[in-house]
Amino acid sequence: MNPTLLLAALLLTIGLIPASGLPAESPSPPPGEQAPSLALLIHHYLGAPTVEDAELMLETILRDPQATLKTVLAALPASREYTMQPIGLQPGQPVRVRNRTYSFGLYVPETYLPFNDYALVICLHGAGFTGDAYLERWQARLGEKYLLACPTLRQGDWWTREAEELVLAVIRLLQNQYRIDPNRIFLTGMSNGGIGAYLIGVHHAPLFAGIAPMAAGLDDVLLPLLENLRQTPVYIIHGAHDQVMPVRLSRTIVKEFDRLGIAHVYREHERVHPHAGGHFFPREELPELVAWFGTTRRNPYPKHLTVLRDASHLIPFSWTRIDATDRIAAFSDQLIDRRDEDVVNRRYARLEAQVAGPNRIAVQTQRVRRYTLFLNDTLVDYGKSVTIVTNGQVSYEGPVTPSVETLLREARHRQSRDLLFPVKLDITVEREP
Repeated sequence: MNPTLLLAALLLTIGLIPASGLPAESPSPPPGEQAPSLALLIHHYLGAPTVEDAELMLETILRDPQATLKTVLAALPASREYTMQPIGLQPGQPVRVRNRTYSFGLYVPETYLPFNDYALVICLHGAGFTGDAYLERWQARLGEKYLLACPTLRQGDWWTREAEELVLAVIRLLQNQYRIDPNRIFLTGMSNGGIGAYLIGVHHAPLFAGIAPMAAGLDDVLLPLLENLRQTPVYIIHGAHDQVMPVRLSRTIVKEFDRLGIAHVYREHERVHPHAGGHFFPREELPELVAWFGTTRRNPYPKHLTVLRDASHLIPFSWTRIDATDRIAAFSDQLIDRRDEDVVNRRYARLEAQVAGPNRIAVQTQRVRRYTLFLNDTLVDYGKSVTIVTNGQVSYEGPVTPSVETLLREARHRQSRDLLFPVKLDITVEREP
């Protein structure tokens, strides 16, 4: 059976196409041409509802002689097709997270076309507000160049695991429906929402082109995590007379950014609102912030990364992942409500990785027992030996072989069609300084 018919039979079996959609036997495509079914099968593999379904589809892809590294790399972006979707103001849009329905306000430019890329701004509201309340206010500020999504979280507890999962779910939902530029996704928030922008931003920094917290801050025990923003610019706005979130919170963060050499803009204003006092976002600050959105882009494959993790966030961070650690802090679903010894003492795992030369990657670790590097041809030359040096010792030296299976498994795991890694190296840390 040729690959097209095999694909159709598989999709029929798991209910993704009706029986009437089964195609007749047809000749295989000429050598060198991509099988017509490849992008469709990749699309269904990435979105398969169960691990079992995904494994069946992956097995079919890997058996397809047309599924070379080159054709799969080309098919991944093309595996998501866009059609016209609702435009304009759309309050109260549903999104499911762990069998619970949340809502978010959405604005899609009236001029939206599914073959153009658009930037996305995610805006997190303050306590006592909703996403829909922020929607019209922010849409008027951003105009027609951006998709805008304002999720609602009761109580405005944007520092929680619930908030983190909600924001990620909204982004994934919109990426599946609308043509969003993956290098122009921004996260902003006011007050409690600004705290969420910091925390979701530091945990998932490689996802964002930039973050823009307003009238917010962080607990001192969380300040080390700011180092995750080495490659993610930050735009901060805070009122000097803020009586809710004291301005010293932002000043402390700015000092930390200065010390770490992290790119940032800090705007401290003297204005006072008749109702909100100094705790507000003055419209006079808007033009420069929007201009910053307009010129800021994500670097998808930076050559220098730093990642700090607590035990609840051992997930990929761009082309690195901390897999096993010594004893470190572990955040609860409410973040740091349990201020145990590890949290108070800021006991985090740290990994710094840098492409130090052609096919040479230098890694420094603290409290890390094992880590993984995910590589592609932007970072290394597959045709030459690769050297990994960990804490001054060579931990790997030899060839690397790109794999279609690794490429697809990572794309599914990350739910990403744009950060692509066909090589995976697992490294054990023999000794830390």
